[in-house]
This record gives sequence, structure tokens and C-alpha cells, in this order.
Amino acid sequence: MASTQETVLELPFRPRARLLQLIGDQLIGSPRLAVFELVKNAYDADATRVTVEINGLESDGPTITITDNGDGMTLKTIRDIWLVPADDHRERQRQNNIRTKLNRLPLGEKGLGRFAVHKLGDVIDLVTHAEGQPECLVRIDWRSLMKKEFLSEAPVTVRTRKPEVFPDGQTGTRILISELREKNWSRGEIRRLYRQITSISSPFVDRSDKFVAELAIPEHPDWLKSVPDVRDLLSQSPWRFSFSYKNGLFSYKYEFRGVSGLKVERRSKSDSTDKLQIVEERDFDEFGIEQSIKTKKNRKVVADSSMLKGIGPIKGEIYVFDRDRDVLSMLGDSQLLQNFLDENGGVRLYRDGIRVYNYGEPTDDWLGLDLRRVNAPTRNISRNIVVGAIDLSLARSDELVEKTNREGFVENDAFKRLRQIVLGALAVLEVERKEDKDKIRAVTGSGKDPEIDRIKKPLEALRAVARKQSIGEKLEPYIRKIETDYDDMRDTMLRAGLSGLGLAVVFHEVEHGVRVLYEAIAAGHDVDSVRNQARELVRVLDGFSELLRKGERTSHSLQHLIKRARDINRVRFRAHNVRFVCPALEEGAADAHGLFAFGLALGALNNLIDNSLYWLKVRWPDSDRKPSPRAIFIDINTDLGEGPSVVVADTGPGFQDSPERLTRPFFSRRPEGMGLGLYYANLVMEMSGGQLVFPQGGDADVPSKFDGAVLAMTFSDGKQK
Repeated sequence: MASTQETVLELPFRPRARLLQLIGDQLIGSPRLAVFELVKNAYDADATRVTVEINGLESDGPTITITDNGDGMTLKTIRDIWLVPADDHRERQRQNNIRTKLNRLPLGEKGLGRFAVHKLGDVIDLVTHAEGQPECLVRIDWRSLMKKEFLSEAPVTVRTRKPEVFPDGQTGTRILISELREKNWSRGEIRRLYRQITSISSPFVDRSDKFVAELAIPEHPDWLKSVPDVRDLLSQSPWRFSFSYKNGLFSYKYEFRGVSGLKVERRSKSDSTDKLQIVEERDFDEFGIEQSIKTKKNRKVVADSSMLKGIGPIKGEIYVFDRDRDVLSMLGDSQLLQNFLDENGGVRLYRDGIRVYNYGEPTDDWLGLDLRRVNAPTRNISRNIVVGAIDLSLARSDELVEKTNREGFVENDAFKRLRQIVLGALAVLEVERKEDKDKIRAVTGSGKDPEIDRIKKPLEALRAVARKQSIGEKLEPYIRKIETDYDDMRDTMLRAGLSGLGLAVVFHEVEHGVRVLYEAIAAGHDVDSVRNQARELVRVLDGFSELLRKGERTSHSLQHLIKRARDINRVRFRAHNVRFVCPALEEGAADAHGLFAFGLALGALNNLIDNSLYWLKVRWPDSDRKPSPRAIFIDINTDLGEGPSVVVADTGPGFQDSPERLTRPFFSRRPEGMGLGLYYANLVMEMSGGQLVFPQGGDADVPSKFDGAVLAMTFSDGKQK
């Protein structure tokens, strides 16, 4: 009969012998990544050179040998560290900033990287020699060890001897791996391994300590002979962009180096500023559909030094190519370049000049470049045209934590801030590149702006949030009307032979209106307010339809136009702490009338206000100052042109580009702007018989304190001149 007496036992964990093999096999994603980890270990050992050699590819028993000239290991190191899984001595070195003789901080921190050998093969023969110590030999045969049930019953034999592999005072470590799990290494796999190994050191960073990784295939040296030289190919890139962001200061240098055979002038630009625009983090599913939109009233649009906490200073070097057929034809071996970009395209990440895998691999798009390219195809860069590197300080990027499986960082707050800053820097490159890319298009006569037809996605998102807030039935008639108007307009434009650019403008207005609606619903605004905003969006589309079908324009009050725009944006003015100054709406102010389609003109005026709201946040990130420096001025002026004008001015940073460029479609200095707002406003004014002008503040009677952007919507009054 079993005893019922209560007992207390203290029992230890009894890990099975196969645990160490599982660590290597399950935590390391691929054999190539396992080799990469062993190369990193050589760096931590203060090696200046590491060679990976693969032999016996034609036999049943291929082997992999990794040899470095690092410090080697003593018997004590093997016993107390190498044979102790998850030992934290590297992590303590980093935390205490203990550097090696070559001034390196260790890359390893979890004490698991050495088990990458078990991903590769069943038999490991390690030979290592430290200065002034005997040479140590370790042999691990997993076929024998796995027969033992528990780890404590599976000792590893370590022998010492007079140096033979590392004689004459040499130090280092050699690991021979046999009985490989992956026995069939193809030419393509070998070349990918070569690219991976040799990419461990950034080609863009001048190191004080040299670290070279090599791959040798004695039986097939020809497999690596035709691998292109990275520097030679990068020299052919039309664009080069370098930047740094530290202590809240953003500096960059942009170079358009020209295309041989095309008469397009070279251009360069450099600048330093404390205003680096960023975009908020958003969540997309595998289909590229946004799953959440942040609705904070004052989201940050400009980076500051606090964003570098746990990241440290950021440096980047980016090379951008052009894969258009007309440009590629100017190159000697365009197929070689395309193959290179297919394999190497993307932005890699380095710390202290040593690569963090797997950023920049063909399967990785950590910056979401391809999705951004879809959203703005004529401006944004995609992975298959860019080769770049971002370099961080290992000591100062302590909040960036590598995943246990060695495939990138944990996507914590620090990583998201890093991504925001890098994307903000790339946006500067994209804006400048578009100017030169447009010149190339003009010379080659190719690359017309594509039609943007993505109306379904924002409307479905609008339906979803309306259902979530239980107002789906009340909004559905307006959503269906928007869809119908858009479809009618598309058909009208196609029948009239108009380009997809016009449709892109309409989409811009729908997307903008839907976004405002979405944010209003998500923020819990009352139903009547939301319904009114939906009506305004429908009116914008109706106004566009009227002009397309009839070119119909009637006389409208400019005071009424301004009042409607003010009422629509009143909540936004309060949310963003913006003072609205409007002499035209003060008691006794004189009115004026112009000929225009009211819905379109209201949409154009809302675009100008929307631009001002954004750029006010760029110039004045701190919105709590009183009185607020953020202010918008709107008035009626009858002296700027042949008809009356609505003048809009603000206290933002002002324009840095010519009116011709500002009103060009798809041009925007906002990191994720579509570049259609001012183009739309300009198009509306031209279709209404007026014009969008960019006067000096004094010429438009704008008070001097409104020292930012100044625009005027000048209408026709219908009078004969």
C-alpha cells in the first residue's frame, strides 16, 4: 500500500543528450546560416581571416572545414565556456564594454552560436591553439552520443598536445565537420554561400581591424571565378546616396552620376538638417492590406534624438540602379547586372561593420520597399533596383536584440524606430532621384506614369471600421455612391481617351477623403459629423463628374467656400493646435464671387489646408507651446489676377522647389505622400478657368508672421476683359 505521507523533493532537470543537437538543428534555419554563424564566431575570436573550405563534393563523404587565425581557446575555455550551453560570457563582455585586442565587441550574446556545427554534420573535430598553451583537440560524434539517454551520461573527450595544426606560435581554431546532413551542394548553392560568407564585412565601411572571410572549393574553383566584383558593379549605378543620423541631426549626400550614352546632366546635393521626416509604423497583412491605422491626434512626423535611444547613430550608403530597358541597353552586360540585383538587391544591416543576417537577403524586405513601390510606383524604390547597407554601433544599439534563431532582430520598439528613421532617409533619396528619373524618361520617351486603380482597398477598410463602430448601415449608401461615381468617372475618362493620370488624381481624392472618414469613425466622432464628411466626399466626385461631362461652372461665393472648408477642418485645427486666422470671415468683410464647380474647388482648398497641417508639424514638432506657432491664414484678395483669389498661407517651413515642380504629378517631399495634392488643386483651377499661383506674401497682403508657404486659388469672375 502506497504511503500517503507528504514529501518534498528537490529534483534537477535531466536534459537528454539529443538536446544539444536539437539546439543546433532547430534554432539555425539553414546550412548556409550555420556556416555564417561559425564565421561570426571567428570574428569574436579576434581573427583577421577565416576560410571555409568544402571538399569531397563528388564523393559520398563531403566535409566542411572552417579555419581562422584568431586567439584560439585554452583547455579552461573549452571546459568552462565552449562546453557550457548558453554561457553568458560574451553578453557580459558587451555589457561591460570589454573589447578585444583588435578593439572589437563580441557579436555573440546567447552562447548558442557554436552549436551551429550540429546543423551541418554528425561528426565534429575541433583543433584550437591559444598563445602559450598546448593545442587542444575535441571530437564530437553525435552518432555515439545520441545512444546515451541523458546529457550527463555523454561526456566529450578533450585531448591536448604539442601544436601541430598551428605550429611556430600560430593561434587559431579549425573545425572539421564530416558526415554532413546536406551532402549535395550544387553550384548555385555554393555561389549563394560564397555571397553570404563574403558579405559578413560591410564593403562600405573602412575598418581599423581587417576581417576577411573566404570560401574555397578545391575541386571546383571555376564555380566562383565568374562571381562579379561588387565594387565594379556598384560603380555602374546611376545613383549613390549616403546619410547619417546622430544626435538629432540628419546629414546626407545625393549623387546622380549619369548614364553613359544618355544626355542627362549629372547632379549632386548635400545638406544637414534637424528635420528628418518619418512615417508612422503600420501593420499590413500578407496581401498588403493595412490592418490598423493609428489615430493619435498628434503623431510624430519628425524624428528627434530620443528616437535613437538604444539604437545609437545610424549611417547608410545606398546605390540605386535603373532596370528600364532603354537604360539597361546602355550597359555592356545588362544580364549580369540584372542577375546581380536579383541576388543582392535590398538593404543589409551591419553592426560595427559586421552583417546582421538575414537583412538584405532575397526573401527579406524588412523595410517594406516592395509594398511602398506599389503604393507610389513612379517615385519609390524597390528591392530589385537598390543595393545598400545600414551600419550601427554595436555598443550603442543595445536595445536591438537578435532573435535566437539568428534571423534578424526582435521587432520591438527600438527596431520599429530604426525602420522609421531609415525609411525617412530613403524618402529624401526618392524625392531627389525622381527629378533625375523624370529627365531620363523625357530623353528615352518611356516609363509613363501608370494608372492607379486601388479604390477597393480603402473603401473595404472604411466599411470594416464602420461596421465595428455600428454605423455601417448609415454609411453604406455613401460608400456605394463613391464606388459608382468612381466607376462612372473611369469609364468617362477611358471613352474620352484621357490618361490614367486623371484617374490617379480622382483616386487621390477618394483615398484622402476615405482616410479622413476612417480616422473620424475610429476616433468615435458623432454620426452626424461623419455623415457630413461622407457627403462632402461625394460632392467632390460629383463636381469632377460635372466638369468631365459638361464642363459646367457656376458663380459661387468665396466666403461660402472658405466657411465650408473651415467647418470641415475645425476639429483638425483643434487636434493639431493650429490657430486659424481668416479676415474673410470676420463680420463686415467683403465677399467676392468666382466661376467654379463647388465640390472640386472645396476639394482643392482642403488639399492646401491638409498640406499646411502636415508641414506645420514638421517645422513645429512641439505642439504644446502657447501661443501656438502653428497657424494658417486664409483670406480673399481681388488684386492678384484678373479674378478674385482665395489666399492660403501658413507658418510652416515654406517651399524649397519651383512651382513647376510642386504641381508636377507624383512629386512630394512627404515620405509617403502620393504627390497629387497640388497637382489636383492646379488641375481643378485650370479646368475652372482660373489658376493656382505662388505669390510672395507681401504681394498677397499676407501678414509677415506667416512666413511659410503662400498659395492663391485665382478664379475667373466671368466678366469680359
